[in-house]
Amino acid sequence: MTALRVILDEMTTAPNSAAARYAEDLTRQLIATAPSGATVAGIVSAAPEADYARIVELLPGLTVLHKSPLAHRELSAAWRHGITRIPGGGMVHAPSLFAPLGRHERAGVRGIQVAVTVHDATPWTDPELVAPRVVAWNQAMVKRAERFADAVITQTHAVAEVLAERFDFGDRLRVINGAPSSRLHPVVDAAERRERLGLPAPSGGYLLTWSSLGRRDGLGALIVALDMLPELTLVVIGDDAPPEGSDAALPNGRVLPLGPLEDDDLAAVLEGAELFVQPGRSESVGLALLDALAFGLPVIHSDAPSLVEIAAEAGVVVPGDRSDGYSERLADAIRELIEDAARLERLSIAASDRVRAFSWRDSAEQVWRLHAEL
Repeated sequence: MTALRVILDEMTTAPNSAAARYAEDLTRQLIATAPSGATVAGIVSAAPEADYARIVELLPGLTVLHKSPLAHRELSAAWRHGITRIPGGGMVHAPSLFAPLGRHERAGVRGIQVAVTVHDATPWTDPELVAPRVVAWNQAMVKRAERFADAVITQTHAVAEVLAERFDFGDRLRVINGAPSSRLHPVVDAAERRERLGLPAPSGGYLLTWSSLGRRDGLGALIVALDMLPELTLVVIGDDAPPEGSDAALPNGRVLPLGPLEDDDLAAVLEGAELFVQPGRSESVGLALLDALAFGLPVIHSDAPSLVEIAAEAGVVVPGDRSDGYSERLADAIRELIEDAARLERLSIAASDRVRAFSWRDSAEQVWRLHAEL
């Protein structure tokens, strides 16, 4: 039997994040599409027993869940510094850069092959927009990947091009798309959930965006644009909880930062939005955009290459150059779209059509082919 071991730490460290949903959805389909004679196991750092049980429940078919004695922070430090011992041999697939990257044999029964995933190019293109510790960790791990990874996966050609310009990956660099979260579906009590979260009633509508508050330049531009759109509320979801005191910095009480949400709450928020805006000018991660498209939301986004690649013709593109006027351009695009019901409907249909191009099953089959080639 051949075992593919998938690192699942995102499912314990940030279970409601886009990264956790990516790891979960990909692993579920790796289990479903496993070739004859192949199995899928998990690797996770030390965590409470409840976290282990949750992974096993969400991913039936895992043959085993290998549990490191080290907690996530300690294991991250060990792997960053080349201490890479992991149980057994064979194939390791990391749905992030959190991976045991060290010198290993590339052939033989006990040989190890390691594939890692880079979702975001911002630590290289615009490091000032990311927390310094995040930049340092990403840069260190990609340098290790350049030396030791057997394959490096990105979700878009745009991110692959950034990495190819800066690192010598050669033909080890592969593009394998993600897809919308399989855990997000319309819920029967959506209105009640939105009311509990303090969202406007359907008659008022709201704009929706994904952002890590204070980290991405696009959120500030969108908040300035909101002052030019006095009738609208902006709802901010993301992987980070709103920082303490953030409400004081948000204008007119019309920005509602919700942070990470449970699946059904997030589905209710998506379902009730009038349109989705992704304004980050350095944005590389497109999973939130895919979720918006899956709910048929009209989308407006910057001309960041990854967002253009993902949305294709299904979104309204706003030039995001660094000159003055970006907030005004965002406001104009939002206003024009909201005032054009026919165009809103066309974009909603285009969103539903576009998202059919993305499939977790296709992604998993490409991962299996990649490991077979290695």
